[in-house]
Amino acid sequence: MILLSLLLAAQQSPHSPSAQPGQQPPATIIVEPVAMFLAACDADSDGRTTRAEATACVARTFAGADASKRGSLGFIDFADWAERWLGSRNALPSPFSIDSDHDDRITLAELQANLAETFTRFDKDKDGVLSRAELLTIQTGLPPIERGGKKRGGRGR
Repeated sequence: MILLSLLLAAQQSPHSPSAQPGQQPPATIIVEPVAMFLAACDADSDGRTTRAEATACVARTFAGADASKRGSLGFIDFADWAERWLGSRNALPSPFSIDSDHDDRITLAELQANLAETFTRFDKDKDGVLSRAELLTIQTGLPPIERGGKKRGGRGR
């Protein structure tokens, strides 16, 4: 009996966050930059983004970034697109994951294909429409972190 108790105690990590009885475990709600983009593609402002709205939005924003009208973006032009539409030049998806033929250019078809996969990943109920709830990522079990990467104590600051 004592051995069983010791084994159970050893399995519990002293650093793993856990909820007190009657409380929810710690959670963090995250919105990926590409999710913010897909939410902005809601053309009819109904709070939902259809696959057709996302496809049209990608085409429209791509055309705006393709100043030379070559039908493709170099990585610097793509970084400009990402900064405008994803909020950061370094936001995912990266140009390397989009450039499927590895020619160092991103075509509309490549961007459409990548964002179609992303759309499918977010479409949890597989109805072809993204709700705002589907665009949220909820991570549980993460310890609270303060600036500098140090864990906070029991009190918030």
